[in-house]
Amino acid sequence: MSEDKPRDSYRGRLAPTPSGFLHEGHVRTFRTAWNRAREFGGSLIFRLDDLDLDRCKQEFIEACFEDMRGMKLDWDEGPDIGGEVGPYRQSQRSEFYLEALTRLLQLGLIYPCKRSRTEIRSFSMLSRSGEEFLFPKEFRPKKEDFCKTRISTSINWRFRTDWGKEIKFKDEKKAEQTFLLGTDLSDFLVWRQDGVAAYELATVVDDHYMNITEIVRGEDLLASSARQCLLFDALGWERPFFYHCDLLRGEDGKKLSKSSRCLPRLFSAF
Repeated sequence: MSEDKPRDSYRGRLAPTPSGFLHEGHVRTFRTAWNRAREFGGSLIFRLDDLDLDRCKQEFIEACFEDMRGMKLDWDEGPDIGGEVGPYRQSQRSEFYLEALTRLLQLGLIYPCKRSRTEIRSFSMLSRSGEEFLFPKEFRPKKEDFCKTRISTSINWRFRTDWGKEIKFKDEKKAEQTFLLGTDLSDFLVWRQDGVAAYELATVVDDHYMNITEIVRGEDLLASSARQCLLFDALGWERPFFYHCDLLRGEDGKKLSKSSRCLPRLFSAF
């Protein structure tokens, strides 16, 4: 961790999404997060990122706790033991996300979007990484129009990026990262029409209010970290540090996905 922040102020987090069973890649990332928190003598927060209630089943939540404890991991705050910055389940924190959404609208940085995924894919190009379709600049409403819009939780909202500009952040493991807006990423969802905050907004809001100083995650989320830096900056909040772990891939070379549960393999991974 960089020396410009006191080591005793370290606050890390474990933030699993209980939409399936954990795999070895999760084990490596969570173990790294745990090691860094303990190395710096800091605190570790357990948060359930259970926004998608249709996919985040109680079965997976219970398995997640069991598997974490089976890996000999512990935490200092969480949904099972409480703490001063709860609740520690995203499904119970909607008011925080709506407050941030309202603030972004007041700043003129978000707009309502009725475009479907089919439309976006039909009129957009792939990002430089080839992993996502860029939201077309032509689909944006005029800024003077969407600034007059009132908040509604039953429509999609997108964050307006400044195409042509760079967003940079330092990764504690992989050095400085640079993303070009309009080439690597573009306007992204911060709220979904089903009335739920999108991952990027919810994560930023929670990491801010939970005083997280470092986010440990997989390197497949580098672009996501860039988007979150845009939100931290827009809301006037201090960015946390980032530490992106190497991905663990399967025999086919693809990143692992949540599927069946394999406890012996999980617990023997370290």
